[in-house]
Amino acid sequence: MHKSLFTLAALALLGGCSLAPVYERPAAPVGQAWPTGEAYKGLPAAAADARPASEIQWREYFADARLRQVIELALANNRDLRVSVLNIERARAQYNISSAPLLPTVAAGVGQNATRTPRTMTGTGEAAITRQYSGGLSLAAYELDFFGKVRNGAEAGLQTYLGTEEARRTQQISLVAEVANAWLTLTADQQRLKLAQETLRSQQTTYDLSRKRFDAGATSGVDVYDAQTSVETARNDVATYTAQVAQDQNALNLLVGGTVPTTLLPEGELVSVTELTTLPGSLPSDLLQRRPDVQQAERALRSANANIGVARAAFFPSISLTASGGSASRDLSGLFKAGSGTWSFAPQINLPIFDGGVNRANLDIAKADRDISVAQYEKAIQVAFREVADALAVRGTIDERLNSQQALVQATEKSYRINEARYRNGADTYLNSLVSQRALYQAQQGLITTRLNQTSNAVTLYKVLGGGWQPEAAQVTPAPQATQAVQPPPRG
Repeated sequence: MHKSLFTLAALALLGGCSLAPVYERPAAPVGQAWPTGEAYKGLPAAAADARPASEIQWREYFADARLRQVIELALANNRDLRVSVLNIERARAQYNISSAPLLPTVAAGVGQNATRTPRTMTGTGEAAITRQYSGGLSLAAYELDFFGKVRNGAEAGLQTYLGTEEARRTQQISLVAEVANAWLTLTADQQRLKLAQETLRSQQTTYDLSRKRFDAGATSGVDVYDAQTSVETARNDVATYTAQVAQDQNALNLLVGGTVPTTLLPEGELVSVTELTTLPGSLPSDLLQRRPDVQQAERALRSANANIGVARAAFFPSISLTASGGSASRDLSGLFKAGSGTWSFAPQINLPIFDGGVNRANLDIAKADRDISVAQYEKAIQVAFREVADALAVRGTIDERLNSQQALVQATEKSYRINEARYRNGADTYLNSLVSQRALYQAQQGLITTRLNQTSNAVTLYKVLGGGWQPEAAQVTPAPQATQAVQPPPRG
């Protein structure tokens, strides 16, 4: 009795073993603070009660109601996002397969075995038919997971599944940002087209005036040709931006997964599309806890770490149990009568002795995969750090650029008005007016570009700081049944 208890206790102790290395998160290969310098001096101070970007829903962040509706359409219809959701379903099924060996496979069966013996072999001169009926439960090759082989395999599958969840969140953040930037780009190109059309009308008027003055002998043909050059340039820009606006709409339709209604397309000037002009200045360590792409890389690292435990367990004995129990009888009517019980029990121990180095090679592969995952995790951190630092550098200088561009537009506009008035009054040639007009046109185009950069930077900062998915990601699924959270297997 005492010996049996000791054996059971030893088996229970072995059942809790795991040969996987203890997981330790690698140190982040980036600085403990964001870069400093001239590019970052213009960053606005964050409010003391500012929330992290990951806690701000995109419906809160984006102020324009039309843009919010366009984003909703994209989240419902974008094909890339659907693929991400379906990848989660696939990974979830694979995890269920990998964790299934943790529990025994029990099957019930009822069968008949009929045998005919020819008369030449019966000894009675008559052919004989014998029948045997059986029914019961069977346990097929259930492995006792003493060294954590099955549990670590299930853990690797779980981390892969959770990694696909993080991939979907990354996809959604990117989609929200891409839709917003496509919408803003369309707005900017509409403004560029409008500016080109206004310039064409203005230059056509100037050209007509030059032509009349030339016909009257009040000016030279050079002024006419200069004015015509300006008209043709503006006409070319109108055609160019007309095509660009159409291409922008096509790009937006692709992201949304269908034609965006005309009522939801942008109108008017480029204005801030965000409710919040500043986002909280968090430390790199805080960012790494919120970026789903970094979390995905860490899930892959955890999975590779568990696979080392699987490879190590292959060096140790494995014990599997096969058993069955039920009833057997020659007659169907006596199948479940008293005295018809039957059972079988077939434990098996496999001890690896020589495998030509296969187990050692599998362990080396698992360790190499783990080291690769470490490098990929560190690279993900470095990429995240660089993306945030780049966005902060733009944010720290964009106000100065915008103020300078607005001042440039005002100065070139005054210069153009003066030179245009001098030409119309016959006090100067058209050349100075043409030069100042082109300078004004370029400055106005530059102002549109700078305003686009300012609004796009607000979107980019929201994206790279990990915003845009909570809690919307859980609601986006094209499948008829919602994805349920998968609980990790119990540890022995």
